Amino acid sequence: MGKFMGENFLLRNETAVSLYHNYAKEMPIIDYHCHLSPKEIYENKRFKNITEIWLYGDHYKWRAMRANGIPEEKITGNASDYEKFMAWAQTVPMTIGNPLYSWVHLELQRFFGIYDILNENTAPAIWEKANSLLQGEGFGARDLIVKSNVKVVCTTDDPIDNLEFHRLLKEEGETRVSVVPGFRPDKALGINRDDFPSYVEKLEQAANVSIKGYEDFLTALETSVQFFHSAGCRISDHALDSMVYEETSLDEITEIFADRLTGAKIPLEAEKKFRTYTLIYLGKLYAELDWAMQFHINAARNNNTKMFKQLGPDTGYDSINDDQIAKPLCSTLDALERENKLPKTILYSLNPNDNHVIASVINSFQNGETPGKIQFGTAWWFNDTKDGMLEQMKALSNVALFSRFIGMLTDSRSFLSYTRHEYFRRLVCNLIGEWVENGEYPEDMETLGRIVQGISYFNAKDYFNFQEVDDVNLQKVK
Repeated sequence: MGKFMGENFLLRNETAVSLYHNYAKEMPIIDYHCHLSPKEIYENKRFKNITEIWLYGDHYKWRAMRANGIPEEKITGNASDYEKFMAWAQTVPMTIGNPLYSWVHLELQRFFGIYDILNENTAPAIWEKANSLLQGEGFGARDLIVKSNVKVVCTTDDPIDNLEFHRLLKEEGETRVSVVPGFRPDKALGINRDDFPSYVEKLEQAANVSIKGYEDFLTALETSVQFFHSAGCRISDHALDSMVYEETSLDEITEIFADRLTGAKIPLEAEKKFRTYTLIYLGKLYAELDWAMQFHINAARNNNTKMFKQLGPDTGYDSINDDQIAKPLCSTLDALERENKLPKTILYSLNPNDNHVIASVINSFQNGETPGKIQFGTAWWFNDTKDGMLEQMKALSNVALFSRFIGMLTDSRSFLSYTRHEYFRRLVCNLIGEWVENGEYPEDMETLGRIVQGISYFNAKDYFNFQEVDDVNLQKVK
């Protein structure tokens, strides 16, 4: 019987043990998509207790607590931080089979040196020890990133953002980790959002471009893209809860845009045309600048109207969507490819039924020049479980090239979530180890080590070509 979450946790064969400890474990991290605050990174924010760093804003934990019958008062309400921590400790033993159980204990072990099992009985002592450590040196937000061996952090930023804290970090001369913006223009594509006209005004001010019509709007977006590029941005991100594609023309979109600025809501077909044209325009800009473009597809957001009105978005009331994506996705990529303007692209779907669709789509648009130019992104959100990660990796390996996979990201608002990279790497090593142990691949440790290091770090490093990534002392398997 193995020790609970010991050094060979999730490593069930000798090949996996060797691959993880000799090749994957010490690899740095490129976190190419997250929701960390650049302000908190710059200020090296300190946390007053473990509830603040662990439970504030973490809707993964909130969902589990609600399912366990914890009242909202002890989740997002006015209960004390200690009461909220104790409510979480009461919930943790009930998360058997959920990755939260593993993540919680990995975070306690790696950041706090706490190897006790968290439950109602142990919680008071863990509260005291963790809080004592948080008041000491080395537990600020930036300290935790550096401690996790992270080389690059890509935040998620709106086109109207002035990127103040990215610039301040660069001016400060922070060399241990590069914090770069990620371009997230969801509000610019959301033409039927209630705040779209006011957003256009904000974009006008941020880009210093007078927006009288749609072409001015595109100019303002291009100005923002160039500004982000000057700040080190090399990646965009689009939340495409449903994938759409509709043929249209510039003249038609110009009319649609003008109608919307008068305050009129746009019919669904016109909205799809606006999104299609604008997204393809942006894709061409990304290709010219050698950016990577991310599509996050098939989320159903803010399902609970009552709780959305009470708490707002990103509070744990989202789920998997089931829109069909193959045809509109291929049409979008093809429209860019026809003009030789398809950028590096990373595709994610929240619906695991789309795994083989995406794994097959990516190979329809590889160009034979950039290895893995079109990527099947790592298992996302409700799929970043043990089974979800394995299903994504198996679909990728069955249909495309797993060895060119750019690997894990955190997609998190928590400075403790970097242990998810360890969890992921252990699964990668065990999966490869199973193939070797089953006689499906030779025990060629040099090649296997190179593949593992690539998926853990080097593939992403080569793919994104971020500046100031210092791995001069890192030994790469030849």
